[in-house]
Amino acid sequence: MEQTPVQAAPAAAPSAPAPEPALPPDRPRRIGGVSRSGVLSLTGAAASGLCVTILLYGELAPFSGALGFTLTAYLLFLAIYAVLTGFEEDGQAVRDRVMTVVLWTAATLLFLALVLVVGFTAWRGREALPHGNFFTQDMQAAGPLDPLTNGGIAHAMLGTLTMTAIALAITIPLGLTCAVYLNQIPGRFSRFVRTIVEAMTALPSIVAGLMVYAVWILGLGMQKSGLAAGFAISVMMLPIVIRASDVVLRLVPGTLTEAAEALGAPRWRTVWHVVLPTARSGLATAVILGTARGIGETSPVLLTAGFTAALNTDPTSGPMVSLPLAVFNFVKSPQPTMIARGFGAAAVLMALVLVLFVIARVIGGRGPGHQTKRQARRTARASRQDVARFDELHAPGLSLFQAEPPAEASATADPTAPGEND
Repeated sequence: MEQTPVQAAPAAAPSAPAPEPALPPDRPRRIGGVSRSGVLSLTGAAASGLCVTILLYGELAPFSGALGFTLTAYLLFLAIYAVLTGFEEDGQAVRDRVMTVVLWTAATLLFLALVLVVGFTAWRGREALPHGNFFTQDMQAAGPLDPLTNGGIAHAMLGTLTMTAIALAITIPLGLTCAVYLNQIPGRFSRFVRTIVEAMTALPSIVAGLMVYAVWILGLGMQKSGLAAGFAISVMMLPIVIRASDVVLRLVPGTLTEAAEALGAPRWRTVWHVVLPTARSGLATAVILGTARGIGETSPVLLTAGFTAALNTDPTSGPMVSLPLAVFNFVKSPQPTMIARGFGAAAVLMALVLVLFVIARVIGGRGPGHQTKRQARRTARASRQDVARFDELHAPGLSLFQAEPPAEASATADPTAPGEND
């Protein structure tokens, strides 16, 4: 009996995949700028936070105090602003908006604090600043009861400039040299020096004054002078300049030094012509930071330079006074004229720091890659000189780049040369 073959059922045709739902187009999120929704969210959150705080402090809870009221209102403002922003943005955008508000608040508070300090000092010293004698006379012939038309701070201004100049003359070469050593010569000893420098940044100023007083005045028998005060101020400035310069020199790209060394330049020439010019702007900032630390010191100057009401132009002998020490002595007096002189001297000190800052920025120049007009003209002039020098080297009249023809070839090519049978 024959068995009929069973034919397999035809396979079902594969069904087409269901079309995926179309995704909404990507919409880039705005990082900066001001939008209408952002302004409305900020305004609404500020109004809501203020109203809720007033309700808490006035009706619901027995809270009091201006500082607590301000902090509560600000925290409620941040919370409500985060909720309002969350209706339109995702979690990452909400965190970004809230942190932006916090940073703007911190910057505003710092700016207001700076304006308050400068404005209050200038306002309290407005009675002394308009008088010309305040800048040209000293306090040798003026007493606490004398009017503001007598006496001035010329002795303190000269003392501050003299002490700062002495301290900078010591700090700048030592600080930059030490920073270059820490950056260019790594090793066990450099790590030890870096640790000592970082520890010295927290050195109290009175300790620096006592060290110079013990060594220079008690040990060597020298007298109190502006030179000793300059030594004490340089001790305070040196770790700041070294630490800041070390950080700046680390930011110089390593490819620049590698390129200079690949061209055969020695290490000192690479540092002098590549590393230091590239970090010049940052090094100027480091010097500014050190100067700002040293120019406002009072206790080291009092220990090492003493106090005087007369003008002393010799920093090597005799006591000398600085502006911070003069401010401290003026504001201790109960007389209004002396207090006005103190605030006027403080305003002059701030103006002096601003002038030194501007001078340092001018000397420091711009950042790497940004040239002034004078530097651009100097670079263009050097390029033209290089082009002219290369043209002279490739001139046809010179045989520097022309190989001399062989003697046999020249003899064959010369028709006037005698033959072998002649």
